[in-house]
Amino acid sequence: MQAAQGDNSFNPSISLVLGGTFSKLSQDPGSYRFGGFMPPAGETGPGSRSFNLGESELTMAANIDPMFAGQLTFALSGENEAGVEEAFVRTRELGGGMNLKAGRFLSGVGYLNGQHSHTWDFVDAPLAYQAFLGGQYKQDGVQARWLAPLNTFLEVGAELGSGRSFPGNDRNKNGANAASVFAHAGDDIGDAASWRAGLSYLRTGSANRDYEFDGIPNAFSGRSTLWMADAVYKWAPNGNPTQTNFKLQGEYMRRKESGTLAAGDLAGGYASTQSGWYLQGVYQFMPNWRAGLRHDRLSSGCPFIGLVDNGTLGMDAFAALAGYNPRRSSVMLDWSPSEFSRLRLQFARDEARPGAADNQVYLQYIMSLGAHAGHTF
Repeated sequence: MQAAQGDNSFNPSISLVLGGTFSKLSQDPGSYRFGGFMPPAGETGPGSRSFNLGESELTMAANIDPMFAGQLTFALSGENEAGVEEAFVRTRELGGGMNLKAGRFLSGVGYLNGQHSHTWDFVDAPLAYQAFLGGQYKQDGVQARWLAPLNTFLEVGAELGSGRSFPGNDRNKNGANAASVFAHAGDDIGDAASWRAGLSYLRTGSANRDYEFDGIPNAFSGRSTLWMADAVYKWAPNGNPTQTNFKLQGEYMRRKESGTLAAGDLAGGYASTQSGWYLQGVYQFMPNWRAGLRHDRLSSGCPFIGLVDNGTLGMDAFAALAGYNPRRSSVMLDWSPSEFSRLRLQFARDEARPGAADNQVYLQYIMSLGAHAGHTF
């Protein structure tokens, strides 16, 4: 079927998001870590001091034909590196509420994970996202979603992928190496409020997922499973958020890992159960102005380390895993003169490192150019 002359529905829409920060950190960011946790791969920690060019996003999206649409998002770092954040094709309407997606995409697990970072209410990701997902979980694979034909919102989905993203890694293995399922439900509460809640499960694995701490090389091989529960409540007078509104949002994560943990040439059994959560509230107290408060908490638990339990090595060989409960509190104030620009001031007291509180101050700008898709609930 040929599009009518002058019809732009199949021409790519192009958008560009520019961002940057000025950071003042009381502790050296080079020594940042999550006490009690294996150092994660990905974008974690407070970033660098002074002026920083943030990650810019270049997105091109279009309908391919009446059945398919596609999107490509490049992530351009301040270190002159370009990466593919998302590149996928999706069905437009298979019927019966079902749709498919294939390629690289932000996973549908949790609440915050599927949103691009420029839409977040704070400068950085919660500690639980950083420790358990390396900041944000991307999947190279396929995704299926089904929207139930109900008056209330109910969506279920499943994903199969390569499992290369943390907490997995590239295992050079055929087939689907990671799988996830998720379900989200929501509804209105009168004319002024609405809610959404979800439950997600991710299973993946690693082969020699290595890290180094205090000069000692360690590597984990085995299985990782992660449960995530999320909930969001939104309120606006008469359902109109332009003047004032309030959003309360939280997520809880619980990860189990089992397999082997190596120190140098020695390896033994390993098992751990770790958890984390965050809770945040953001209030728009007048047009264009918002204030927010967030608290993060992690619990490292008491891992079983075979080489330590049988006396072969001391705990100093796995010093990064010494028990600790990282925490952080953040407060932010932002001003958005339009839906395309935002300026933000954020202060955080970060106690992720044992015995070293980091007072962090950020000034951030986010600017959107060109066509931009609507944000999710």
